[in-house]
Amino acid sequence: MVQVDEIAERLGVQVVSARHDVAIDEVEHDSRCVGPRTLFACIPGAVVDGHDFAVAAVEAGACALLVERRLPLDVPQLLVPSVRQTIGPVAAMVHGDPSEVIDVVGVTGTNGKTTTVRIAGALLTTLGRRVTEIGTLTGERTTPEAPELQRQLAAARAAGHQAVVMEVSSHALDQHRVDGTRFRVAAFTNLGVDHLDHHGTMEAYFDAKACLFTPGLSDRAIIDTTTEAGRRLADRTQIPAVILGPESVADIEHSSTGSRFRWRGHDVFVPLVGAFNVTNAVIAAEIVVSLGFEPAAVVSALSELDGVPGRFETVDAGQDFMIVVDYAHTPDGLEAVLRAARQLTTRTLTVVFGAGGDRDAGKRPQMGEVARRLADRVVVTNDNPRNESPDAIISAIVAGMSQPPERIEPDRRLAIRHAIAGARSGDLVLIAGKGHESTQTVGAEVIDFDDREVARQEVARLRGFES
Repeated sequence: MVQVDEIAERLGVQVVSARHDVAIDEVEHDSRCVGPRTLFACIPGAVVDGHDFAVAAVEAGACALLVERRLPLDVPQLLVPSVRQTIGPVAAMVHGDPSEVIDVVGVTGTNGKTTTVRIAGALLTTLGRRVTEIGTLTGERTTPEAPELQRQLAAARAAGHQAVVMEVSSHALDQHRVDGTRFRVAAFTNLGVDHLDHHGTMEAYFDAKACLFTPGLSDRAIIDTTTEAGRRLADRTQIPAVILGPESVADIEHSSTGSRFRWRGHDVFVPLVGAFNVTNAVIAAEIVVSLGFEPAAVVSALSELDGVPGRFETVDAGQDFMIVVDYAHTPDGLEAVLRAARQLTTRTLTVVFGAGGDRDAGKRPQMGEVARRLADRVVVTNDNPRNESPDAIISAIVAGMSQPPERIEPDRRLAIRHAIAGARSGDLVLIAGKGHESTQTVGAEVIDFDDREVARQEVARLRGFES
């Protein structure tokens, strides 16, 4: 537990109260989750103000408050200029600054974060480190809110883990969720069109990502510079950096079982398909080398990798054509997986995809353009329309196409059924957008829907009809 006075001294702020001798062992920003010995952080939001929930938090047991204005409540109040910017460092203090004890790796970028985190975690595990992974595959948010993040880091330390490898989203950086966390290594994959509904411009989106590569958060960097954004970041960063580019790998060969290439003078085999996975694997390998492992040991561990759920994951239900499910939901991501898919078939390439509702709308026609340009058959359907009109989302996608798709089918199951029914021996069907997700959100309804399971069911259904 940490005393309120100690927190105030480390922050250099004032405690507004006659009572200072209060011990804190938890930080919360949700009044519904408050318990005894909790510091309640009153975050002003766009819709609601956390200060309005302070009374409920105190009634629930909160013994101190983090505030931007003094409230008429008889509990210690830490008065700060910005609760949002302070909650992370306070939560880190309360949990014993876990990132000062264990190696924390942060991976950011538009595409590839999840795969890079999973590869880096797997490599470290194979090489004998106990690792916690945090990201899209492990929680509700790509990057948890600051109190939850610090709890997870503290839990990793308590479990004897030596490293945490985590995805760091642009939202998290913009909202200061990782403030108070010290990153031994920060890695950048790429920057594409996404999240402009939040950031407004690509420049603001880039600036948010770039925050991770500053001395206040990270010790050193791994930066892929095959994109213009990566080159800008490499020029801008003020921390020691490993710069990756086209010359970082050589002699690349792709097949349906994986990729071969040379890296750091070693012949490498990675049982993951596609050029984008070579990039992800090399970034992950450089992360592990930065943590003290020899490249030769990393190369050996790379050959033992398993696939990442929903990331270019193949579905084998006995059919004589390939089915691949991938999370690609941006123009760049969709282009990367379509190009990887094209390398695996000389026959017909079909793509089934949509776009998420209540998210960046500007990328929809761009995704339509990519799909129409790179696939032979295009089936446009729903993704997670959420509270938007499915027809409007689909219309925006189709608007970017040079010619109409083969089929527009809002029912995602029927869209997958159509694509599979039309596939022939040697073809490839790519189902993009939802990847590992096991539900679909339509309005207020959340229904069970896993692209992988639906594909298996539709293959079985087709085979049953044929018999």
